[in-house]
Amino acid sequence: MTCRMESRKKNRRLWLAVCFAVLAAFAPRADAEHYNRETPVVKAVRAVSPAVVNISSQIQVRQAQNPFSEMAPPHLEWFFRDFFDPGWERRYRTTSLGSGVIIDGDRGFILTNAHVVARAGAITVTLMDERQFEAQLVGSDPDSDLAVLRISADDSLPAVAMSCCDDLMIGETVIAIGNPFGFSHTVTTGVVSAVDRSFRADDREYHDFIQIDASINPGNSGGPLLNINGELIGINTAIYAKAQGIGFAIPIDKAKRIVNDLISFGEVIQAWIGLLVQPVDGQLAAYLNLPDSEGVLVRAVEKDSPAEKAGIAPGDVIRAVDGNRIADPDAYRRAAAAAAPHRPLGLEVWREGRLLTKTLRTSVYPPEKAAQLAQDLFGIAVEDITPAIERRYRLTVSSGVVITSVAPDTFLAQTGVEPGDVIRQVGDAPVRDRRDFEKALVKQRLQNAIVLLVQRGRQGYYITVEL
Repeated sequence: MTCRMESRKKNRRLWLAVCFAVLAAFAPRADAEHYNRETPVVKAVRAVSPAVVNISSQIQVRQAQNPFSEMAPPHLEWFFRDFFDPGWERRYRTTSLGSGVIIDGDRGFILTNAHVVARAGAITVTLMDERQFEAQLVGSDPDSDLAVLRISADDSLPAVAMSCCDDLMIGETVIAIGNPFGFSHTVTTGVVSAVDRSFRADDREYHDFIQIDASINPGNSGGPLLNINGELIGINTAIYAKAQGIGFAIPIDKAKRIVNDLISFGEVIQAWIGLLVQPVDGQLAAYLNLPDSEGVLVRAVEKDSPAEKAGIAPGDVIRAVDGNRIADPDAYRRAAAAAAPHRPLGLEVWREGRLLTKTLRTSVYPPEKAAQLAQDLFGIAVEDITPAIERRYRLTVSSGVVITSVAPDTFLAQTGVEPGDVIRQVGDAPVRDRRDFEKALVKQRLQNAIVLLVQRGRQGYYITVEL
C-alpha cells in the first residue's frame, strides 16, 4: 500500500515537471520583449524642439556708486547718499540667458518673456541647429511679462502650433522646454496643478496664470509650455522667485491678444470703457437690494466714453463682464485690461432691483483728453524739457517732464511741489518725455492712487497722490 502511494506521488511529480517544461518552452523570453518607447511626450518634444530658441542679450547695468559709501559706517550711509552727487555710478555689461519660441516661421516672430530682454542691448537668438541671428525687439509689455522679437532668415523657420487654454484639465500632462542655467533644450514634464492662479512678484500683481508641478528656473523663462499633443498652451516664466518645486506659465489665450498688439503697434493698446468703480459692501448691497455683495458700484462715468454712450450711469452695479463674474474692483480692472479696443463688450448691470444687459463698443482713450489729464488729476501743467526750459529752470536733467504750473489748494501744492520740479516716473513707468507721461496717466487714471517720482535739483522723492 505504501509502495503504491509513493508510486502515485512520483507520477504526479513527473506529470507536473512535464507541464512546466511545456509551458516554459512556449513562454516568451524576457529578453525578447519590446515596448514602444516612442511615447506622445517623445513625439511632442521632437516636433517642437526646432522652434525653441536660446536668447542671450547684452545688458548695460547702471549702478549708483558713491566714492565714500564703502568706507562709511552703516549709521552714516544716509549722509553720503544725500549730500554727495548721485551722478557717481559705475557701468558694466552682463549676459542674460533665456528662452523663446517661434510662433510665426514665415515672418520670424519669436515669443518670450519681457524680463528676459528688459534693458537689453544686442539680442542674439540661437536655434537648435546652432544658427545664430541678431534679433529686433518688436514690442514688450511688462504688465503681462511678454515680449515679441523678430529675426530674418533666408527660409521659413520651424514654428509651434498654438492651442487654447479654456479646456485645460487639472492633472493633465504638460511639457516645458527651455534653457535652464544655459543647458540648451532641456525638457521637463509635469501636470497642470491649478489654473487662474494669482501672485505678487517685484511689486507687481500677476493674474490668471497656469500653475504646474515642474520648477521653472532662470533660462526656462520665455520657453513654451506644451500639451501632450505638442501644442503651445503657455509661456513659462520665472518671475516668482519664491517658487520651490512649482512653476507658472502665461496662458496662451491671454498672450494672443497681447502678441497681436505688440506686432501691430509695438505696445499693448488699452481699451477705453470709461467707468470709475468702487467696492460694494454689505450695507450698500442691502440698500441696493442686491442678492449679495458681489460686483462693483459705478461712481463716475467719463464724458463721451463708450460706457456713457451705452447708457451706463452712476449708481449702477456691474455684476459681470462678457459673462465673467465680477466680485470686486480688482476683478473689474482685470476684465477691463483684457478687453480689446473697438470690440463689443457685454455688461450685466444691476439697476433699481433688476438685472439688465448692456453692450458697449470699446474705444481708445482720445489723445486730446490725455493732454488734459495732468490738470484734471493733479492740478499741474507739464512741458517737455527743451534747451530753453533747461535754462529757465536751471535743470540738471534732460529726461522727464518739467512742471510749469501748480494750481493752489491742490495736494501737490500742499506737498511743496513747485514749477521747475521734474517728474521722472509715474507708478513703475519711467518718463522720458510728455508722451511717456500722458501714456502712463491714461493707464493709471483709474487706480486708487498714483505714485510720482519728482526730482528737484539732484534730489528725488516719491509722492503718492490719492485719486
